[in-house]
Amino acid sequence: MHASTASIASSFGFNAAASLVGRSFARPRPVAFYDAETEIYAQGELAGALYRIEYGAVRIFRLLADGRRQVVAFHVAGETFGFEARAMRSFFAESIVPTGLTTVAIEETGHGTPELMALALESMVRAQEHLLVVGKQNALEKVAVFLVDLFERQGANGTIDLPMTRTDIGDYLGMTIETVSRSFSKLRAMGIIRLESTRCVKVLNLTALRRIGE
Repeated sequence: MHASTASIASSFGFNAAASLVGRSFARPRPVAFYDAETEIYAQGELAGALYRIEYGAVRIFRLLADGRRQVVAFHVAGETFGFEARAMRSFFAESIVPTGLTTVAIEETGHGTPELMALALESMVRAQEHLLVVGKQNALEKVAVFLVDLFERQGANGTIDLPMTRTDIGDYLGMTIETVSRSFSKLRAMGIIRLESTRCVKVLNLTALRRIGE
């Protein structure tokens, strides 16, 4: 259920941003390797270490009472996840593709932790932005904002890697897979993006893409 190699041990619980005071990062641990579609941690588990993605991608989601899945975040290489507001995990985390993670425990040091605080605040801002995206009425707007966000996180060469499936994107944006696919096709027809493959998008007109999402 967990990593195929290297052990991952839990350390201190992480309880909201107030718990960051007087804590700092411990030394990162060796890389743990996860096959695609592998659980990293489960909803209801005791919260502990944070995770940094060395390569690959991770989805964060919750299972609703009716069995539906609600994806609340995607994380890509270089990002840290695992922040929790309570002592228990509120969400599931799964690798989307083969992924390498390092775990970073939170330890008591008596020193301030600006790096950790900044990461926690960034995570909170992303959660707030996700609510704004889901609240948009227009499907094309949702997909445009989603692509702009990924572009800003990994599109240095104008290309966006999409490790997630169209189903994942639909569960994240509150859309059906058909509507997601139609929105991609419309952006392509408008000359704003080019679909290099189902998992790779070339942004041809970032200004127009931003304008649609505004």
